[in-house]
Amino acid sequence: MTTKSKQLNICLAGATGWVGRALVPAILKADDLNLTGAVSRTDAGKKLSDVLGIRAPGIIIRGSVSEALTKDCDILIDYTSPEIVKHNVLFAIERKVNVVIGTSGLTDKDFDEIDKAAKQQKVGVLAAGNFAITAVLLQRFAEIAAHYVPHWEILDYTNDSKTDAPSGTALELASRLARVRKPIVRIPADKIIGDKASRGASLHGMQVHSVRLPGYVFSFEVLFGSKDERLTIRHDAGNSADPYVEGTLMAVKNVKSFTGLRRGLDSIMEI
Repeated sequence: MTTKSKQLNICLAGATGWVGRALVPAILKADDLNLTGAVSRTDAGKKLSDVLGIRAPGIIIRGSVSEALTKDCDILIDYTSPEIVKHNVLFAIERKVNVVIGTSGLTDKDFDEIDKAAKQQKVGVLAAGNFAITAVLLQRFAEIAAHYVPHWEILDYTNDSKTDAPSGTALELASRLARVRKPIVRIPADKIIGDKASRGASLHGMQVHSVRLPGYVFSFEVLFGSKDERLTIRHDAGNSADPYVEGTLMAVKNVKSFTGLRRGLDSIMEI
C-alpha cells in the first residue's frame, strides 16, 4: 500500500454536486490519494460524511476554495460553476497548487490567462470539457474525420437547467477541429436571408447549436457532410456521474507531470 507521505493531497471544489458526490468515495478509496478539503457553498459548515452519508473522517465542508485549500494541498479539482471557476483556478495557481478543471464556461481568453499563470508558477493545469472516456474518443475520431470530410456542424444537448451555452465540451471540440482546418460553409451565417440566429453560433468558423430541454442528461454530436454521403459521430451520457470519475482521477494522477495548461483528457492518454 502507498504510504501516507506519497499520497497526493486533494481539495475538491463542488464536493456535493453531481460529479463531486461520485468523486468523493473514489478519492477516499484510492490508496495514493488523500482528500484534505471539500468545498460547497450550499453545504458549508457541515460534515462531509453527514451530507454524503459516507465515512469521511474529519472533513468539514468549506464555503470557498480560499477557506478549504490547505498549505499541503497538491491538487485542486474544480467541479463548481462558470461564475467562480476562473477565480478558483487562479487562486490555486498563485499558491502553486496544480489544478484539474471539470467545470465548463471558460473562454479561450480565460485559458490563455490560466496557461500563462501556470507557467509562471511552474504548476500543471488540465482542463477537459468532458472527462468521460467515450467523449474523449469522439473528439479524437472527429479530428480524424475533419481531415477527410470538408463540411461539419456541432450540436450539444443537455437539460434546461444548464446556464452556459455552448457546453464546455462543444467549445473544446470546436477549438480542436479548428486546429485541423475550418469547414467549408457554402452560405455563411451573415448571408442568411431571415433570422441569422437560426443557424446557431459561429465559433472558429463552424456552426454550433445548443439544445436545452428537460429529459436530456448530456449528449453531443458532430454532423459531417460530403457529396452523397453523411457521417454522424455522437456521444450520449447516462444519468450517472460514474463515467467522469475514471477520467478525472487519471487527470489528477498526471497533472503534476507537466507545466502550464493542457486541454483535453487525451493530452495525457496514449491514443
